[in-house]
Amino acid sequence: MAAAVAAAAPGALGSLHAGGARLVAACSARLCPGLRLPGSLAGRRVGPAIWAQGWVPAAGGPAPKRGYSSEMKTEDELRVRHLEEENRGADLKERAKMSSSEVGPFVSKIRAVINDIANLPVPTIAAIDGLALGGGLELALACDIRVAASSAKMGLVETKLAIIPGGGGTQRLPRAIGMSLAKELIFSARVLDGQEAKAVGLISHVLEQNQEGDAAYRKALDLAREFLPQGPVAMRVAKLAINQGMEVDLVTGLAIEEACYAQTIPTKDRLEGLLAFKEKRPPRYKGE
Repeated sequence: MAAAVAAAAPGALGSLHAGGARLVAACSARLCPGLRLPGSLAGRRVGPAIWAQGWVPAAGGPAPKRGYSSEMKTEDELRVRHLEEENRGADLKERAKMSSSEVGPFVSKIRAVINDIANLPVPTIAAIDGLALGGGLELALACDIRVAASSAKMGLVETKLAIIPGGGGTQRLPRAIGMSLAKELIFSARVLDGQEAKAVGLISHVLEQNQEGDAAYRKALDLAREFLPQGPVAMRVAKLAINQGMEVDLVTGLAIEEACYAQTIPTKDRLEGLLAFKEKRPPRYKGE
């Protein structure tokens, strides 16, 4: 199982004036066969890494290797790793030069990238330490959990440009904070700081910014480390059960939960968890 931590990054509106995007993986699971990321830590396989520039170990480890990739890759075990990506969104000046026929496919690609993040079979955490406007917030909304510094700024501001959010914002924001409030924020193109975002339920944690400017990222790392010891398969199917269950009625949702629970019964991890509890020791999960 992996937990991904991503800071809000450029998106549908263009480049943001904030730091780069970050992603951390914690925990492990055998999800699929695949390639090995450079400089990995030891362990079982985890899910895909996406559009990465500069894989950098969060603590120690080999020097980073830089380069961009959209390939789906796995590792034998990814425990804690830090992905940092420089701003590479669509510049509004560039957007102004696009013809009408070019804009649609361009936004469709952005939407596809954000959907891929939303569909990762691992927990994801968005850490917002700077600006998350337009596509930046849409990226954060695609994550399971969002944390932000109190000084961060976020909003879906597309209506100021006579367009609407095109990376899933009109669908994910209402699901996160409710329809009426989401309409208010989109109609007004209002920008919230961290405290305001916490008050409306857009983020789970708000922190005072530190001198390094990475308070939210450090909190996201702490959360990822909390996820790390849990059963990898259980984490994956728990996310599946929650995501699918929230889109249906309660009776159907309970049936989805039952089906997901059934996937954990034959796993070696379940037996290891019971044995570790009996022996009063930390479990040694292998993601199988």
